[in-house]
Amino acid sequence: MAEITQRDGTWTFDGDTVRIVPGGKAHPVRLALGEIAVPVRAVAGVSFEPDRKGGRLRLRLRGGACPVLRAADGRLNDAADPYALSVEKDRTGVAEYFVDEVRNALLIEQVPDGPVDRFLLPGPALPVSGGGGDGTASFDGESVRLVWNWKAEESKTAGGPTTFPLSRIAAVRWMPSIGLENGYLRFEPVEGPLSAPPKYDPYALDLWGVSKKEHTAVLVAAAVLMRLPGARAALDAPAPAPAVPAPAAGDHDALRRRLRELGELHRSGVLTDDEFSTAKQAVLRSM
Repeated sequence: MAEITQRDGTWTFDGDTVRIVPGGKAHPVRLALGEIAVPVRAVAGVSFEPDRKGGRLRLRLRGGACPVLRAADGRLNDAADPYALSVEKDRTGVAEYFVDEVRNALLIEQVPDGPVDRFLLPGPALPVSGGGGDGTASFDGESVRLVWNWKAEESKTAGGPTTFPLSRIAAVRWMPSIGLENGYLRFEPVEGPLSAPPKYDPYALDLWGVSKKEHTAVLVAAAVLMRLPGARAALDAPAPAPAVPAPAAGDHDALRRRLRELGELHRSGVLTDDEFSTAKQAVLRSM
């Protein structure tokens, strides 16, 4: 078992699953998303990025595995990214050990690092809500509801809250506020997107970037995205067969035990860095 606890949260790895629990002062996106269990088959890689203050532990998921990352499309900053953890200087050794444990499991399980054709994580729990700016959005699995605040334009507030079923949504897009440009959470109806900017579009929230909580709109986008017809078909599809036959369960357990033993010998100083690297590679070649 590998475990690291920091102010942003706690990561544990038991050989099969990376479990991520956000800390009490984590970004609102992380807190709203809650605990995440990431199976090894969804992981493309893991790294520790050192800096003068300590560094950052980063889990890289296979493309398409996580609906939140799919909805964010690379626009989540590190503070909001649930798969990045700030590490203090006195815990860098633990972070490096965590990286070694996950990498060893990826090698043993022969997990490919390419994209997947179905979501491997469940996404935000329902009902989910988020947003800010000129209103908030909520989704219960069947309908989206947009509730406007006093800052919304009359073109939105005149008709009261906007509610529409999932069947009327063709696409959903999220863009955070960047610099002086407002962001948005936009639902495109099946009859085609409106030409009006998000500020006047009754199917969109205008996000101003004045609060971190506005980023929670990405969770609404993710929950809707994974339930659109195309995504649902992918979710219901059977998992693809592994490209390379995996070792037997007994071999897995023996390899994991041996790698952990080697890691303990290395940390205690019995094995040098070179000896540990050579021994680890020998175990992995025995697969």
